[in-house]
Amino acid sequence: MTNTDVAARLLRWFDRHGRKDLPWQSETSPGQRDAYRVWLSEVMLQQTQVATVLAYFERFVAALPTLRDLANADEDTVLALWSGLGYYRRARFLHRAAQICVAQHDSELPRDFAALAALPGIGRSTAGAILAQAHGLRFPILDGNVKRVLTRYHGIHGDPGTGAVERQLWLHAEAHTPVRRVADYTQAIMDLGATVCVRSNPRCDACPLAGDCVAFREGRTAQLPTRKAGKSVPTRATVMLVLRDTRQRILLERRGPQGVWSGMWSLPEAADADGAWRIAQQLARIDDAQALAPFTHVFSHYRLNIEPLLFDQATARQRVADDAQLRWCSTSDLDTLGLPAPVRKLLQRLVTDEPAHPV
Repeated sequence: MTNTDVAARLLRWFDRHGRKDLPWQSETSPGQRDAYRVWLSEVMLQQTQVATVLAYFERFVAALPTLRDLANADEDTVLALWSGLGYYRRARFLHRAAQICVAQHDSELPRDFAALAALPGIGRSTAGAILAQAHGLRFPILDGNVKRVLTRYHGIHGDPGTGAVERQLWLHAEAHTPVRRVADYTQAIMDLGATVCVRSNPRCDACPLAGDCVAFREGRTAQLPTRKAGKSVPTRATVMLVLRDTRQRILLERRGPQGVWSGMWSLPEAADADGAWRIAQQLARIDDAQALAPFTHVFSHYRLNIEPLLFDQATARQRVADDAQLRWCSTSDLDTLGLPAPVRKLLQRLVTDEPAHPV
């Protein structure tokens, strides 16, 4: 099959089965889409499925409908809208890139590939996807779904994340990208990877490329793409301090610049129960503590066992008022802050008097 045939088959399949009603696909004029909405969707869809992203996308654009609105928002607002999607660095990059666009690109995402790819959080594939889908410009993409399709179709061995294999995949991605209907083709190959050429049990009987797919022909769809050597996932443990005062406010602490929750508001932590008591006594006058149900939060690279400890009826000390990184928050405040998902779930259950056992 020629490169042209691959695109033609994918486009015919897309016309019948592709997703055409996603909220970031609406055209502002013939052949043009809102680049801000396309960009936002591309960033949200990194490591996250469409079904999950839809509600977050609608909420985000309702609050921040334009790139300038995003640039002018404070970080807490951005992180609060992102809370639950995980990988919070994406939200910070999005925010910073919007500010750069306002300062340097007349409040627009640049159409120049190099300038676009240079923005925080936008690499080669995301830049290509934005330009292809928003403006119909011919640029290839190579996200996880596309890598899987091309790896199987061409029978490419080796970890797709390594330089040599990735360079080979980029060559194929470039060769297959058509001159016309670039936006549709881009969506088609992503949709094929997301709905048909899936990681486990691919639906090869429904694939328009199966007739020429090397992996299908040789019975190697389960082996391709080549998986990374398995690594054991380490487990860490922490005690989270839930200090609640007589007004039902919760004491939150802003995280430092390092770590997966950097810059977010969270609960104070300690290595063990004794350490939790010492920290709690420094932050408030307390009488007793109640152990809440422990739970585990799974990150991409480790598991975190969390033991929440509730210090109820706490009385604030002056040092909290003097520290900008500490604040007592009412229930209504919580929705406006960027909280890590497990912390938000824990506090929501505490507020509703349900067993505090986030999953």
